[in-house]
Amino acid sequence: MKNISQNLKLRKLYIFFLFLALLNIFFSTGISLAKTFSINDVELSTPFKINFNKNKIIDEGFVKAFNQLMLSTVQSKDYQKLKKIPLNQIKSMIETFSIKEEKFVDEIYYIKLNVSFNKKIIFDLLEKKNIFPSSPVKKDIIFIPIVVDQNESQIKMFLDNIIYNQWNSNTKQFELLNYILLTEDLEDLNLIKKNIENLENFEFREIVKKYNLENYIISIFFIGSDQTRLLNKISFNNKQNLKNTLIKNIDFNSNSEIDKLIENLKISFEDYWKSQNEINTSVKLPLTISVENSNNIKINQLEEKLSNLDLIYNFYIYKFDNKNNIYKIIFNGTPDKFIEVMKNNNYDFETVNKIWVMK
Repeated sequence: MKNISQNLKLRKLYIFFLFLALLNIFFSTGISLAKTFSINDVELSTPFKINFNKNKIIDEGFVKAFNQLMLSTVQSKDYQKLKKIPLNQIKSMIETFSIKEEKFVDEIYYIKLNVSFNKKIIFDLLEKKNIFPSSPVKKDIIFIPIVVDQNESQIKMFLDNIIYNQWNSNTKQFELLNYILLTEDLEDLNLIKKNIENLENFEFREIVKKYNLENYIISIFFIGSDQTRLLNKISFNNKQNLKNTLIKNIDFNSNSEIDKLIENLKISFEDYWKSQNEINTSVKLPLTISVENSNNIKINQLEEKLSNLDLIYNFYIYKFDNKNNIYKIIFNGTPDKFIEVMKNNNYDFETVNKIWVMK
């Protein structure tokens, strides 16, 4: 009788642990399906007429949301390949959508949509078109435009600088870079003037560090008699990039020409930032990781993080017992990159018999 009683207790204990493990699987499935790109606050309007068709407006919103997603995830040279994606294909990539707001004002219909796209389907589309996407990471950066008039030996940095004045006058929703302009500071201006002959080699960190931001772009416009030389000094994630460009026949007194110049510069800066966050979807590295399942909260936090990492192509629970969950992960990158990405998110792993064990 004593042995039978012990066996019953062990069986109940086993069933209890099995129940907990199954709960982990159910929660995991729900979280893994949440792998989406969300485009919010897509605004449209149209006159309210006899032939008004709400579904048609919503379809236009789907196209607008898709274009906005592509503009934030692929470089400008690749965006051209995606301009003719048919509506039905766009709709097949939508996970969910909601109407955030709609109203009629003076016989005009206004609508605001939130649209979520399935990441895996989006990445599959881009891979078929030989396009490497980028993680749409938004970033605050310091931007310092300096105009050097070589004809008059003058430096313009603040309100007398048309680039400075107009730079943030036409921001777009899909842009990833948020430009922080310097506040007018006589000390900074004098420091730049003091180094006018050596601006190409000047170390701007002394100015940038005041703003507690590591990433910056310095654009120096050397205006000559017949052309302008532009030097861009870019520092993203402690990686430096220098680029010289010749600009011909631009009138620095023309607002329209400066607006066009600013638009082109922003496109090139966005492309460079995307190149730093590129995802090589052709690389699909299979990984097996083991995680203790004694803490459901930590398990859910890990799975949510895996769902939201763009370099994680897919993951699922392969098997489990009363101690560990074993996950299969498809990772778009190298093992070293996986370690780096997870470490940046406060997760450390060690390899044991080809299994990555979370510490």
